[in-house]
Amino acid sequence: MGFRSSLCRSKKIEFISIEMLLPVLFEKGSEPLLLVLDQITDVRNFGAIARSAECAGVDAIIIPEKGMARIGADSIKTSSGALHHIPVCKVPNLFRTIQFLKDSGIQIVAATEKANQIYTGGNFKIPVAIVVGSEESGISQAILNIADQQLKIPLFGNIESLNVSVSAALMIYEAVRQRN
Repeated sequence: MGFRSSLCRSKKIEFISIEMLLPVLFEKGSEPLLLVLDQITDVRNFGAIARSAECAGVDAIIIPEKGMARIGADSIKTSSGALHHIPVCKVPNLFRTIQFLKDSGIQIVAATEKANQIYTGGNFKIPVAIVVGSEESGISQAILNIADQQLKIPLFGNIESLNVSVSAALMIYEAVRQRN
């Protein structure tokens, strides 16, 4: 491994305030596409999610200060450096941040196997924040309760769930498909 790639992976991630970023996104005239991670504790899953989000052009990833995978060399390596290119907003209270997003005109879409509607039936053409939760406990009930839409990815095999990074990628790319 060369010095340059080692340096790239160890460079510190700068966090951005969602309250500062959101007006900038709206001023650009775009329909913001945000990704909210609830209780994602595995650094490899976090890195893979960040990589998919950056590749798809997601405007920002929102994570809680507590109960979240640590952002370090492993997550940066797994993201292939994507964490250096996508804004990451670390918030003290995920529920209040989601309420702020709703109050700001962002539709909250929860990816959950508990939903009745298939993810391709959701509306991603408007400002949207996609919420994905941990494989163990999913999205917290309080956040599910305030979501504007709950969408599921259909499963036809014997295993009851997809890896969270795969679920996040499918949801993100459905938004990309609809917007293009």
